[in-house]
Amino acid sequence: MKIAVYGKGGIGKSTTSCNISIALARRGEKVLQIGCDPKHDSTFTLTEFLIPTIIDTLQSRDYHYENIWPEDVIHKGYGGVDCVEAGGPPAGAGCGGYVVGETVKLLKELDAFNEYDIILFDVLGDVVCGGFAAPLNYADYCIIVTDNGFDALFAANRIAASIREKNRTHPLRLAGLVGNRTSKRDLIDKYVEACPMPVIEVLPPIENIRVSRVKGKTLFEMVGSEPSINYVCEYYLNIADQILSQPEGIAPKEIPDREFFSLLSDFYLNPINDEEQGNNQENLLGFTMI
Repeated sequence: MKIAVYGKGGIGKSTTSCNISIALARRGEKVLQIGCDPKHDSTFTLTEFLIPTIIDTLQSRDYHYENIWPEDVIHKGYGGVDCVEAGGPPAGAGCGGYVVGETVKLLKELDAFNEYDIILFDVLGDVVCGGFAAPLNYADYCIIVTDNGFDALFAANRIAASIREKNRTHPLRLAGLVGNRTSKRDLIDKYVEACPMPVIEVLPPIENIRVSRVKGKTLFEMVGSEPSINYVCEYYLNIADQILSQPEGIAPKEIPDREFFSLLSDFYLNPINDEEQGNNQENLLGFTMI
């Protein structure tokens, strides 16, 4: 099974991806996580250092693919999860998307795709064009990481459009949304009401999730010294279980951009406070509480 994780830049895709990878490994799966970002820091919390990238290795071998072996580019991470970083050109020079395409090409030549139960692509931000869309050509499922904010959901809607387009020629399905570190989900619910799609999980704003990134450790590793956060791991295990159930998924039908802006702008400009919401619910029940 191949899974592509997308979402707005800075939303917590890499932290989410690493913890999902560990959760899948805990369920007995052999997992490879591929970082598809020129910053090459997707797998940092699995390996605790910035591993050599595909592009670094190719450059060191003068782009002779035949001189590269799996152990040159695949590195072991925490919990037995194998890790690859595509890397990219220096900032402002070259195309990072091209490197993602070359990474997929190299791994296929090394027959790496056939060595794993789960391959998880952690993809740069919400860029869904060129090489950065390449993982969608191989993925069985896409997971979109979001929060309860306007910008993240707007990015999610654009990613949904890419999934729908890829679904025309490839059996790609949207597994659903994962809400990351959000205390509310009213905007998420408003969006999925207008654009139906599954919500796999919504993680509350647990500070340890953010801290794990700074520490360079997954939540599962942090539990060793902080048993009190074991409950956080259950969120990721739940996501893993839903993925392993091979959900039907959907080919989403995104909302047109202007309609999206109107939908969520109205929600912001005309909020329903808790008292009004309670009154609305009472009216729907046909009585007024005293």
